[in-house]
Amino acid sequence: MEEQPLQAAQEGAPRDVVPGKVGCELFGYVGIEAVLDQMRIKTMKTGFEFNIMVVGQSGLGKSTMVNTLFKSKVSCKATTPRHEERIPKTVQLQSVTHVIEEKGVKMKLTVTDTPGFGDQINNENCWDPIIKYINEQYERYLREEILISRKQKIPDTRVHSCVYFVPPTGHWLRPLDLEFMRRLSKIVNVVPVIAKADTLTLEERAEFKQRIQRDLKAHGISIYPQEDFEEDPDERILNDKIRDKIPFAVVGADQEHQVNGKRILGRKTKWGIIEVENPSHCEFPMLRDLLIRSHLQDLKDITHNMHYESYRVRRLNESNRLALSPVNGLQEKDEMESNL
Repeated sequence: MEEQPLQAAQEGAPRDVVPGKVGCELFGYVGIEAVLDQMRIKTMKTGFEFNIMVVGQSGLGKSTMVNTLFKSKVSCKATTPRHEERIPKTVQLQSVTHVIEEKGVKMKLTVTDTPGFGDQINNENCWDPIIKYINEQYERYLREEILISRKQKIPDTRVHSCVYFVPPTGHWLRPLDLEFMRRLSKIVNVVPVIAKADTLTLEERAEFKQRIQRDLKAHGISIYPQEDFEEDPDERILNDKIRDKIPFAVVGADQEHQVNGKRILGRKTKWGIIEVENPSHCEFPMLRDLLIRSHLQDLKDITHNMHYESYRVRRLNESNRLALSPVNGLQEKDEMESNL
């Protein structure tokens, strides 16, 4: 009777594996941390993609803010010849792609602007072209993914972050702002910012920010970073601090000025120079850190694992329902599969 447990252990898992034990103490150097170097070298060779969309009415400094973020002329406006400014009758999406390299690391950056958004007298359904564009990028990725012979690295045109520019009214969010973020936050990472924050006093800025936070909560709008997607306690603590600051009150400027013998990126006013990268002047450094320095990979992970996955499941379920429907028959099944 006493030999039965030993016999069962021999027939099951290896004897040196202790159930429930997560780790073990090493008695020599293995070199596991070298994997990080391998990943870094591979990333430097192949580069990576990051796709950002900026949304807001004209005159809020979207192009300037993007140029400020990436310290280069990457906005759509900066790459097109000068022409007479006209307000589009409908929302027109414009995308431009650049390869940015810093210290050997290459990033393929795509910036999508939305001229015409919020500029009309009647802005009903002005978000439809934006939703359509975002879903089209998911569809494009899905078509590549389900191929029998697919590419080793699928081109990623999916929108990883949508920066929404809130006008600095100092009062409250407009119905247009609320409806846009309510719809878009379900399919993409939405990061709201208060544009041209230097037009508000510090007191007005703080009060406006609190009103926006209350409006978002009252309407159940989940902006990035989303609480529902957090599993790590340390990550939740960090993101709680970020959520307390959102929407970031930002000022964009892509020109340098001389301040106390130093070249400072800022905007010159009759009261002085607003230093874009000075946290006491505006919250641009927080936006930059969130989008690039601390959460860029997380933005991509959330896009792939949550937003794209939700789209993929919905599309494949639609395909399966057509396949099982005796009314639609094989013809509609073929049409759905051809669309995928």
